[in-house]
Amino acid sequence: MQTFDFFSPIEELHAPLYQEKGVRVYIKRDDLIHPYISGNKWRKLKYPLQSAQSKNKTLLVTFGGAWSNHLLATACAGAKFNFQTYGFVRGEEINNPVLALCKVFGMQLHFVDRESYKNKKVLFDQYFKDRPEAFFIDEGGYGLKAAQGCAEIIQELTEPFDHIFCACGTGTTFAGLIQGAAAQSLSPDINIHGVPVLKGGAFIWDEISELGATRSPYTHLHTDYHFGGYAKTKPELINYVKKFTRRTGILIEPTYTGKLCYAVEDLIAQDYFTSGSKIIILHTGGLTGFLGMFDKF
Repeated sequence: MQTFDFFSPIEELHAPLYQEKGVRVYIKRDDLIHPYISGNKWRKLKYPLQSAQSKNKTLLVTFGGAWSNHLLATACAGAKFNFQTYGFVRGEEINNPVLALCKVFGMQLHFVDRESYKNKKVLFDQYFKDRPEAFFIDEGGYGLKAAQGCAEIIQELTEPFDHIFCACGTGTTFAGLIQGAAAQSLSPDINIHGVPVLKGGAFIWDEISELGATRSPYTHLHTDYHFGGYAKTKPELINYVKKFTRRTGILIEPTYTGKLCYAVEDLIAQDYFTSGSKIIILHTGGLTGFLGMFDKF
C-alpha cells in the first residue's frame, strides 16, 4: 500500500509555572501529520489499512458519533488509498461540518439508534455478512493493529523523557505507548500517563489489557479531568483552551487535548513531578472536533 511521509516535530513549551516548579514540558505535534488523517488517527489506521489491502478488501466499514474525528479520518484515508468507506453514525440523522466532509471524501453514512449501535459486530454482520469485500474497523480504530501503530510513537522520541502523556478515549493510544516503551526497554525510565476524557475512565485498564498492554508502577491513569464526560466541558476548561492556544500558538480543542494539557498543568501545580522532570504531551490531533463546540468560544 502506498503511504505518505509525515513530520511530527517536538516543541518545547514555556510558562512561568514550569520554571517555578523546575520542570520542562514538550509537545509532540502529531496534529501536523495530516489535515484530516491527523494525530493518532493515522497511527491507528496504518496497519488496519495494510491488512485490508493484503486481504483484498475494498470497503472499510467503521463507526462513530456525529462529530467523530475517526469517521472523517477513515473517509479521507479511504479516498487517499483507494478504498470505499461506510460509516455507521450513532444517533438521529443530522448534518454538520464533520459529516459533510465525510461525504465529500466519499463515505456513505448510515445513522443508527443508540441501542443498536452498542453491538457493532452485530451491525456489521447484519449489513455486510455477505459482502466479502467489507473490512471491519472498530469505533475510534480500537484494536491490536491500531495499538501497534501507536507504539511507534516511542521510537520517534529524539531524547529521553521522564513522563509521556496522552488523552484516552478507547485506550488504544495509551496501550500502544505502554507497548512501545516495553519494546524499547524504556521502563522504568519513562512513565506512561493516560488522561481519560470520559467519566469513569478507570475502565481504560480493562481496555488496554485486551490489547495486550501490561499495567505496572510506571503506567498511570488520571481520571479526574473529564469535565463531566465525553464531549462535555465547563467554563474553566474553555478558558484554559483559549489561554493555552493564545500563549503557545498551538490549537487544542476541549474534547481531548484540552483536557490533557489542563491535566498536565494541574499536576505540575500540585507538585506531582519532581524538579528536573522532562514531560512530553502527545497532541493527538482531532481539531475538527472544535467545530462542534465553536459556540462555547
